[in-house]
Amino acid sequence: MLESVAKVGSLTATPWIYVVVALSVLLDVFLPVLPSGVLVVTAATAAAAGTGAATGQVPHGVPDILALTLCAATASVLGDLVAYRVARRGGERLDRAIARSRRLSTAQERLGTALSRGGGALVVLARFAPAGRSVVSFGAGATHRRVREFLPWSALAGLSWAAYSVALGYYATRWLGAAWLATGVSVGALFAAGAGAAYLMRRTRKIPEAS
Repeated sequence: MLESVAKVGSLTATPWIYVVVALSVLLDVFLPVLPSGVLVVTAATAAAAGTGAATGQVPHGVPDILALTLCAATASVLGDLVAYRVARRGGERLDRAIARSRRLSTAQERLGTALSRGGGALVVLARFAPAGRSVVSFGAGATHRRVREFLPWSALAGLSWAAYSVALGYYATRWLGAAWLATGVSVGALFAAGAGAAYLMRRTRKIPEAS
């Protein structure tokens, strides 16, 4: 963890940090094992530490923090749209793959119902859950939901997730001081949010649909 903080910290002073963050967030819809959330938190922690946030001084790098948030949010939405388009054009092979998975089939059905009823808050919730973004994006495309039903919720989900992740790193550094401690606490809070989102999604699944 400390080595990762040092490496990301060395990138925060260069434009490359945005490229690394964008690629990680963009691709983790296809590879949920990518630690994009950890990367965003670590980048925010390193950036905050470098601007004097830990000492309570007014940070001169706040625009960088804002840029990091917008970068992560934009990459999240673009990744969602790519997955949506891939699934929408996936044809019979993708349909058969989804049909073989009870989890994907159930998620696909619930997502379609939620979007059609305007309950796209499920998309926002799924963004925080492990692999939830992948299930939602592919599910929306595979069920041929209209992009205007999916895109606004995807944008809200991406912005909410990015703002939460960046805020964790920034404020933890400001309050705790030590970058390594702030990173550890922030990553823990990120995982806790993911576990909470997954729990809420399981609870929602048990609630019968209204007729």
